[in-house]
Amino acid sequence: MLPTTIAGSLPKPAWLAEPQRLWAPWRLSGADLERGKRDAALVVLKEQERAGIDIVSDGEQFRQHFVHGFVEGIEGVDFSAKKRIGIRDNRYEADCPTVVGPVARPGPVHTADVRFTRAHTDRKLKFTIPGPMTIVDTLADEYYRDRPRLAMEFARLINEEVRELEALGVDVIQLDEPAFNVYLDEVEEWGIEALHRAFEGVRCKTAVHICYGYGIKENIDWKKTLGGEWRQYERIFPLLANSRVDQISVECAGSRVPIQLLGLLEGKDIMVGVIDVANTEIETPAAVAETIRQAMDHVPRERIIPCTNCGMVPLSRAVSLGKLQALAAAAALVRAEIGAV
Repeated sequence: MLPTTIAGSLPKPAWLAEPQRLWAPWRLSGADLERGKRDAALVVLKEQERAGIDIVSDGEQFRQHFVHGFVEGIEGVDFSAKKRIGIRDNRYEADCPTVVGPVARPGPVHTADVRFTRAHTDRKLKFTIPGPMTIVDTLADEYYRDRPRLAMEFARLINEEVRELEALGVDVIQLDEPAFNVYLDEVEEWGIEALHRAFEGVRCKTAVHICYGYGIKENIDWKKTLGGEWRQYERIFPLLANSRVDQISVECAGSRVPIQLLGLLEGKDIMVGVIDVANTEIETPAAVAETIRQAMDHVPRERIIPCTNCGMVPLSRAVSLGKLQALAAAAALVRAEIGAV
């Protein structure tokens, strides 16, 4: 009951990348870099285990960027021809690689990472991959010039990848789709279909993470324009409730998402974001437990997975670890209250 997990990234050790910087360049290269990534994955695995997290991940230690980490293994995308474009409906600009030809997956992208991670933990393992809509929104497309078509092509490639990862023993495969609360029409028109294509034939637990983004200035400024209540989810939650995805990740800590909207996700397991990743304050277990209790007013307790709101790579390792400990302690408090210890 109430198994805990994280949404995505964790801070990288200072010897691997600059601390508290989103998408920081590597500080190592060649064989040293590959060893460093494995060492970092071991560190964050053991930190999660010691903190009491039930469903662990590699904390995205093997990748610099949550989208580019997968796309770097795809043919037809030129990273030497980056273009500065507006993404997330022009919320901010980013230097994005360019699609210059048919996209193809010549071989496994994350297989070695997952095989290593799976061998070093006995706990349930989650692995995250960017979703088709978010990938398309983070590329400059000079070849297809058709977002739905490119998304379906990437969904096909994702499906090839996740089938292989499932075979290695991954328990939960999560697609990250922050673009879902920006392009509401597209979610209905082709976004859900792209998720289904990406997860076709996958038998392990499937999840989608949708959020209002990392705690960076551009996202914080955007949130200020959304009013007293963030109700974008009111439109897409019914679509996700009718989808074939098993788990939905929603941020509920420090956000203005009306928690009663969780009721629109009837029949789904909900990764309830109870840890705010947009500040450096370490929550008390009591405060986190209260958010879990609020979620239980709208979601059956057996369907709640207490989680972080989003990734924590911009935070310090000390703050991140404190937040993980608060998450686990809060879940234990609520379990005791409902007799589910």
